[in-house]
Amino acid sequence: MLRFTKMHGAGNDYLYINGFDDPLPRNTADAARQMSDRRFGIGADGLVLILPSERADARMRMFNADGSEAEMCGNAVRCVAKFIRERGLCSKDELTIETGNGILTLQCFGNSGKIDRVRVDMGPPILEADRIPTTLPGNPPIGATLEVVGKSLKVTCVSMGNPH
Repeated sequence: MLRFTKMHGAGNDYLYINGFDDPLPRNTADAARQMSDRRFGIGADGLVLILPSERADARMRMFNADGSEAEMCGNAVRCVAKFIRERGLCSKDELTIETGNGILTLQCFGNSGKIDRVRVDMGPPILEADRIPTTLPGNPPIGATLEVVGKSLKVTCVSMGNPH
């Protein structure tokens, strides 16, 4: 039996497996694809493993719904912090979570053992066009024109270093 918890942060919904206490799927990519399927599975944006870490309070491995492994997701890592605090895996209000994009610091807010808000420090924004990445003009592209389905949109491009 594979135990999981479904959580969402700002609309990103993921399935979380407690790798501190529960067995992990044999093939995580296959499990992510099957479990995330919105018609024939549970339905989610992907699968997140919550694991012990030698460098932080916990480690997060994230798999997209197509089975590919991603570096991290800001909304998913906030759910990881809520999960480990409310399950008693760590009791600190300021947590460190190891991700594929480095160690992030998160602050948990709440009372009576329930976390109702989590703030994550995502680091400085990436503004260089080639690192975002985008081919729109400008460095960074500010107010650039983007054609989408026959409509012209004015966009500004920025990356927080979390491709997924």
